[in-house]
Amino acid sequence: MQSFSAFSVQIFFPLLFMLSILEISMSQEAGFCTAPSILETGSNAQPLYWKVTNPTLSPSHLQDLPGFTRSVYKRDHALITPESQVFSPLPDWTNTLGAYLLTPAMGSHFVMYLAKMQEGSKSGLPPSDAERFVFVVHGTAFLTDASGFTHNLNVDSYAYLPPNSTHHLKSEASTTLVAFERRYSYLENHVTELIVGSTDKQPLLETPGEVFELRKLLPTSLPYDFNIHIMDFQPGEFLNVKEIHYNQHGLLLLEGQGIYRLGDSWYPVQAGDAIWMAPFVPQWYAALGKSRSRYLLYKDVNRNPM
Repeated sequence: MQSFSAFSVQIFFPLLFMLSILEISMSQEAGFCTAPSILETGSNAQPLYWKVTNPTLSPSHLQDLPGFTRSVYKRDHALITPESQVFSPLPDWTNTLGAYLLTPAMGSHFVMYLAKMQEGSKSGLPPSDAERFVFVVHGTAFLTDASGFTHNLNVDSYAYLPPNSTHHLKSEASTTLVAFERRYSYLENHVTELIVGSTDKQPLLETPGEVFELRKLLPTSLPYDFNIHIMDFQPGEFLNVKEIHYNQHGLLLLEGQGIYRLGDSWYPVQAGDAIWMAPFVPQWYAALGKSRSRYLLYKDVNRNPM
């Protein structure tokens, strides 16, 4: 009887928590677990990823609670929510505010930050031997590469810049980028190349045993030491595998809301939230609400963990 009681407690409370969050998402008109229906159309429809730059900070009954935040920082994971993001002038960039979301100070081996560009903004270069990936969540950026060619990067477009490659990004109006930078892990006789693309041009990949839709934005070939995944979940879909692995993750939720398990904790999450996952932290996601969930996910690959 005692063992049954302990098992019941382990199962009951996480389930009760998830059911209560689902009830809130279905009953409240506003809050962190609500979102517009995917069936909404017409002139009032919002731009893609609009929630990232215009988030709902908290449930309506907590909006006036001083000091409230959903942000969490622990040894093996972090949840950085919009109300906790601190913007300041971005080093080496012109007329640009940045919020560093994930950095080596917390345990990651990469940097993830938001860059808010305005009219006349211009990027700086990353540190020596650092590679850079940028993804546009709002507005338009203009990337000039080492050859002097300019690429227009609209919402859902991205670019990978090899280490030590000359380039700059400019904007003519309000534009928000999410950027990843890391020291490149060199392999003899292997080099990376400039890549410019957009999510909708990438094919859906097979995900055996899973229901989510997956796109990879970078080549899977050996020169590349990380990849960026775009993962889509319809309401009610969830990860089948409760993952524990050596790879690190940096995540930005672009659309929707749901529940993320990190370690022994269960977090309600929504568009605009950033997550860091250290190696071997238990992780799992379920989508809630009325619209799809989409998140952008950094993952280190193609290198021996030794």
